[in-house]
Amino acid sequence: VNISILIVAVVIFLLVLHHNFLSLSDFLKRELSDSSPLGLQPIDFIPAAPQRLVDERNDKEISVVIAASDERLGGAIAAMNSIYHHTRSNVVFHIVTLNDTVDHLRLWLSGTALKNMRYRILDFDPRVLEGKVQVDPQKADTFKPLTFARFYLPNLVPHAEKVIYVDDDVIVQGDILELYNTPLKPGHAAAFSDDCDSTSSKVAVRGAGNQYNYIGFLDYKKETIRKLAMKANTCSFNPGVFIANLTEWKLQNITKQLEKWMALNVVEELYSKTLAGSITTPPLLIVFYKQHSSIDPMWNVRHLGSSAGKRYSPQFVKAAKLLHWNGHFKPWGRTASYAEVWEKWYVPDPTGKFSLLRRHSEAYEAK
Repeated sequence: VNISILIVAVVIFLLVLHHNFLSLSDFLKRELSDSSPLGLQPIDFIPAAPQRLVDERNDKEISVVIAASDERLGGAIAAMNSIYHHTRSNVVFHIVTLNDTVDHLRLWLSGTALKNMRYRILDFDPRVLEGKVQVDPQKADTFKPLTFARFYLPNLVPHAEKVIYVDDDVIVQGDILELYNTPLKPGHAAAFSDDCDSTSSKVAVRGAGNQYNYIGFLDYKKETIRKLAMKANTCSFNPGVFIANLTEWKLQNITKQLEKWMALNVVEELYSKTLAGSITTPPLLIVFYKQHSSIDPMWNVRHLGSSAGKRYSPQFVKAAKLLHWNGHFKPWGRTASYAEVWEKWYVPDPTGKFSLLRRHSEAYEAK
């Protein structure tokens, strides 16, 4: 009798355990399948590297956000590879892409040595930008929705206190932990690299002037801009590499502020049409006017893509902690300076879809 009672009790316990497991499984499936209100949907997550690699790296987890469009996927791959190989920190990449790029990206990561990285793939829904970005029908193919992913950092990495955002046209040569540890002043939600931090940053754009101050990005003829009382000669900053304090970002509703200025621009056309030509930088300049910290200029050595010529010495390029090919000449597209540095970290596409032969035949839009 005792044995029978014991058997019945064990069976009941196993049935309850099985029921709870199924409920938990259904809950997790719902969590992973439900898109957020912003259309930022988790697609993939590699929770951990092999134990051997974990033992070699420290426990400091660093969240790095990078956008990866299909036509520039090789750039994102090289950037992540360079970050991963220059740090012992526990880096988790949050890769933002469009739905039609997910399969290509997953194959590239899983079919190469990059499979040991920790990463999460997020599907960005361009519909979140409706009413906030005015797209010229004649230039619709040049519209890059992923350039706005940086506006939605708290939604991309909801549980992190601090994140690093990098463009896909960078190569990191220093330990990303150093950039992560950049001190932010109290009340500052982000730290950028100022465009006046060195004379080399003052670059003439189409002969119209210098793209290193606010007047290069905003139309000071518009009353809305003038009412902000922002000095036109204020040094601008480069949003292609920055650190964000997400606690402050949320407290100050930075995303909502950025969306406000995006929507206003659709109605009033507040951005400059003569110099920068950027539609992502102006709202950031407004929201972070005199309210941002600075990063070490060596962590964003820029304008490598401004021309095909070499503007820096080999010694300086070697010493730079982060190289940034902002400009029209990308190291994977048209002939670019210092392409050999970039190619060192490029991992060939196992599908063969992305080819470096494009360098001699295609142009890529600058960020």
